[in-house]
Amino acid sequence: MWLMDMDMDMGRAGTEDMKPHGYSLLLPPHAVLCTVIASLLSACAAVGPDYQAPQPGVPAHWGTATDTRAPDAAVLAEWWRQFEDPLLNALVDEALAANRELATARAQLREARARRALAGAQLGPALDAAASAARSTSSETLGTGATRDLYSAGFDAAWEPDIFGGLRRGREAAAAELDASLETLRDTRVSLAAEVVLNYTDLRTAQRRLAVAEASVAARRETHDLTRWRWQAGLVPELDVAQARTDLESAQAALPALRSAVSAARHRLAVLLGRNPGALRERLAATAAVPLAGRAAAVGIPADVLRRRPDVRAAERRLAAQTARLGQAEAARYPGFRLSGSIGLEALSLSGLNNNGADARSLLGAVTAPIFQSGRIRANIGIQDALLEQARLGYEAAVLAALEEVENALVDVAATAERRERLARAVAAAREAHTIAEQRYAAGLADFLSVLDSQRSLLSLEDQLASSTGELAAAQIRLYKALGGGWAPASASVAAPDTAHTRIDP
Repeated sequence: MWLMDMDMDMGRAGTEDMKPHGYSLLLPPHAVLCTVIASLLSACAAVGPDYQAPQPGVPAHWGTATDTRAPDAAVLAEWWRQFEDPLLNALVDEALAANRELATARAQLREARARRALAGAQLGPALDAAASAARSTSSETLGTGATRDLYSAGFDAAWEPDIFGGLRRGREAAAAELDASLETLRDTRVSLAAEVVLNYTDLRTAQRRLAVAEASVAARRETHDLTRWRWQAGLVPELDVAQARTDLESAQAALPALRSAVSAARHRLAVLLGRNPGALRERLAATAAVPLAGRAAAVGIPADVLRRRPDVRAAERRLAAQTARLGQAEAARYPGFRLSGSIGLEALSLSGLNNNGADARSLLGAVTAPIFQSGRIRANIGIQDALLEQARLGYEAAVLAALEEVENALVDVAATAERRERLARAVAAAREAHTIAEQRYAAGLADFLSVLDSQRSLLSLEDQLASSTGELAAAQIRLYKALGGGWAPASASVAAPDTAHTRIDP
């Protein structure tokens, strides 16, 4: 005989969720066989949409690049070595080993791997061992009470056959989220390497500008002293001394801001390496040239970049995960099946557990089906569908952002390289003009104002040249980052047994 227990929720009625819910059916043994057979067929049924890899519209070529050589994977994986700076290489290696954000991403990857294992475990049965001892005493109104002991030991098993694929969709979603977590780790690595190199070039740029400014201050101090001596000798008016003093003070005013920029870049580098802000003061005290990549980066074609970019790969995996989550939510519309049973021993005494008649066993098959949920299931499906649309739009936005970053980086590299070349020519011309102005002033053929003007122009151009060198380095860094450089599937620091399957075709 089948036993029925109805538990109905009489809340607000929902039109779409007026389906069976709350029925708990205790099945006889022959019905259990039917349930087992149905579970064997469950591998062929899974509700919800099957994931279809997106096909973004990707241009065949870049709008600002004519070189479509595919980048060398080994070079791109450790692109910062193209700057040929041993200290920079050491700093990046230390950051990849000790950075806190990267360590957090690794911990998140371990969490995602454990969640996938948990989702897979939901598909299998559960087996528990149990033992108990109980004593009960009864009393009557007249007479003496009676004491009864009961001992039991055995195993309990339970299994929920995944008839409609809800649990399998959950495992599918967890696997895709694990892939997304791996790509997020790779993206963190890419960003960290780029940030270390960028801050290093900022430091060297600030140091170079500071050196230029200090040299200018020294030259202007000499000019001021020479002008003062010439005034004392009656060779020049006092106005020349005042102008020289003004020029000297103006040059000295630029020093504090540049020193602050040097310290800030040095502190930021130390933090990126997982160390205290002042830890690199002595190591980075000496001024060095701003590093530049020795050769231009090969960019390949847009489709190659999208396949490599970890942020795009992560967005695609999140889209796959959310597609599975929608199927998991839709599975709640359908009945659930559960098989449970136990086998063990029961006796009134501990020694009685060894008797032949002490064995006990039970087997139970149950079916639960939704009948009335006041719109809960429908609302959850609506939530997951909206999240799926958000994931799809997020993926499309990631693709567009990746294409934009590469195009902008290509333009910046070309523009800053041209500007730096022209500034170098201007500095050479300004030095020549300043030398001529000093010679003419010493010969009495020009006034002191022409010397100051040529000196100001030279300082300004030298400072701009130092800044443009840093800008060119930053543009090169942004290009390597936009190309997805900074990780490799075989890299020991990011290797994992699960690799994402990016599905992007040109």
